[in-house]
Amino acid sequence: MNKRLLPGAAAAMLSTLLIAGTALADGPRNYLYIVGSTTIAPFSEEVASRIAKSAKFKHPLLESNGTSGGFTMFCEGTGMDYPDIIDASRPIKKSEFTTCQKNGVGDIVEVKIGYDGIVIASSKKAKPMELTRKDLYLALAKSVPDTVCKETCDKLIPNPYKTWKQVNPSLPDVKIDVYGPPFNSGSSEVFSEAVLESGCNIFPWLRAMRTKNEKEYYRNCHNFREDGVYTQESGELIPSRLDDNLDSVGIINFNRLKENASHLKAAKLEGVAPSYESIASQNYAIARPLFFYVKKAHVDRLPGFRNYLAEFTSEKASGPNGYLLAKGLVGMSPQELKAYAADVKELKPMVPPN
Repeated sequence: MNKRLLPGAAAAMLSTLLIAGTALADGPRNYLYIVGSTTIAPFSEEVASRIAKSAKFKHPLLESNGTSGGFTMFCEGTGMDYPDIIDASRPIKKSEFTTCQKNGVGDIVEVKIGYDGIVIASSKKAKPMELTRKDLYLALAKSVPDTVCKETCDKLIPNPYKTWKQVNPSLPDVKIDVYGPPFNSGSSEVFSEAVLESGCNIFPWLRAMRTKNEKEYYRNCHNFREDGVYTQESGELIPSRLDDNLDSVGIINFNRLKENASHLKAAKLEGVAPSYESIASQNYAIARPLFFYVKKAHVDRLPGFRNYLAEFTSEKASGPNGYLLAKGLVGMSPQELKAYAADVKELKPMVPPN
């Protein structure tokens, strides 16, 4: 297996899960190899640990290298040198699916496991804020409409905003200082689409750009500023950063917020607070489904594979009172869970994405 540089916690997790004396390149293996999203990793680890304890299967190897990095590895090919499962905090892209097919991956089973929300968190000691997607776009986009003519001209300038009050007079007069996910992560991609693009679209001339020059539109409406206001940070470290700097905010996932509920709070977005109810109903603006994708050709080649799939989609794990919900997963409706569990049992291949 190629050595890859991983962020601190991910590297620690990987080192604890490596099977002593075994490398993928050494030949046939008898354990699952899972890559992908750090958001889903705690849920995968919980299921993996229970499977390993309750049956005669080795603990899966879990490599938390982000959704995009995980898809790159997953789609490289089939066989024991390649991952069996990719955890994904967003749906697979058409381009990724195409790469998988070109490399002979073949049938892929899409498994939706529930929902998550991306929240704007801060220390409970910090001043409260209620934000809109327009506020976040103006605070975090690399380029924004000219501050002189604002909505009356079609000119973009490098983001000049230094404080939240400059973005919106109703917000606190404190420095914009944001910790968030790395730019190549699934969480960052979801945030760019759900927040930066939505805020960008409030300006009619920017919205119209999508039909005229789509490449320029995405460049203007999806890129974060890189002038020191936004710091890329791994999710497990952001809570401590917020405690150290009361003027900072962090972009983290909902289950991370719940883990740190004793000292962190979340801002309302468009007047809606993130909660199990608002995320499950999709009323919260940055709610998203979570998935993992299965390489069907590998399922019957590895002991414990079907057990892992059945456990993850069981009522015991993902139902209304499931142990994964206790860890912060926002569950699906019983009907939706039942439908996905049936598809997993049949190993029903996914429909190619549009």
